[in-house]
Amino acid sequence: MVPYPPLWAIYHFVTRDTISGGVLGADQKISRKEALQIETMGNAYLTFEENIKGSIEPGKLADLVVLPEDILSCPEKHIEQMKVSMTMVGGTIVYRRP
Repeated sequence: MVPYPPLWAIYHFVTRDTISGGVLGADQKISRKEALQIETMGNAYLTFEENIKGSIEPGKLADLVVLPEDILSCPEKHIEQMKVSMTMVGGTIVYRRP
């Protein structure tokens, strides 16, 4: 797992922009869909939880976030700065932005 907030990591994967060094490895950018898969299904696989987490489907935990914009189509810079609107763990709302 990456020790950075998930949305910042997705922004980095998509833009290759760094915290202080500008864009590094621009030729290594990946699509937003690929970045989202890495942060969801990839992390579940990494922690041996792919049978219960990582995708939204019957029989899996409903661990998810609701974002204020569509991460697949919003401006790239919005991904980095986006604030989570709601978080669910096991199908229960545990956080809701006021």
